[in-house]
Amino acid sequence: MKIYSLIHQKGGVGKSTLTFNLANNLKNYCKICILDVDYQGSLYEIRESSEIPIYHISQLEEVRNSNYDVVFIDTPPYIFEGLETICDISDHILVPMKPGPLDMLAVKKTIQFIREQNAQHKASIVFNMVKPKLNLTEQIAEVVSTYEIPTTTNSISDLVVFSKSVLTNGVEANNNAQRQLDELTKELLLK
Repeated sequence: MKIYSLIHQKGGVGKSTLTFNLANNLKNYCKICILDVDYQGSLYEIRESSEIPIYHISQLEEVRNSNYDVVFIDTPPYIFEGLETICDISDHILVPMKPGPLDMLAVKKTIQFIREQNAQHKASIVFNMVKPKLNLTEQIAEVVSTYEIPTTTNSISDLVVFSKSVLTNGVEANNNAQRQLDELTKELLLK
């Protein structure tokens, strides 16, 4: 079993949507599920309409003892008591980050937490909800490159289809969105 956790102590960076889309992108290739440990439970709330099994935080041990090939864990926008365990059991930690000045500052606390767990070797930052043709992304990327956690080569654009994806069970109808997810998924699987 491979476990990918999406962690960031800042809200509004697209953790839940990215978690859903990455899991959805693999649903035809392996046995996959999502564990929603965010107490808001946004993903858990859509479990009835999802083509991917979505479990509640209370089912962590059940999921860990299951025969899923891949588990994606969606975490809350704050550091909570069980996050140390999530870092420990994760094969890879993905830190979604919007390329903005406040996000650049906020991600430092998440990176510090990951370092305190001695998990920086299995973490990466992904630029998510990237505005097209925004020079700021390059400037932010330059600053973030000095942090101790690498950024992914691939990023995810700020496309409406990503936000709608939890209602439509994916982004397959949009070639650009699907290409971005395919590239990021491949990159993660090779880590």
